[in-house]
Amino acid sequence: MEILKVSSKSTPNSVAGAIAGVVRESGCVEIQSVGASAANQALKAVAIARGYLAPTGIELFCVPAFVNVTIEGEDRTAIKLVVETKRPS
Repeated sequence: MEILKVSSKSTPNSVAGAIAGVVRESGCVEIQSVGASAANQALKAVAIARGYLAPTGIELFCVPAFVNVTIEGEDRTAIKLVVETKRPS
């Protein structure tokens, strides 16, 4: 599963485009963010990506979780959003 890392400075529209592209290609993507501002940008991006994909019949589901990541040699806790699709039957 491809991992997209989102920071507080990430542009939600750009991240949403990346999410939509990966989801179209593989059906799922993992988004990681550290900190409240980064998590906010990531969640906005998921909502925007849902709007991009819904007209094509692709519905997104998001499952949040925690994950430990190492940044510059320091262990941190990140929010992980696993974004998956379900095509209507």
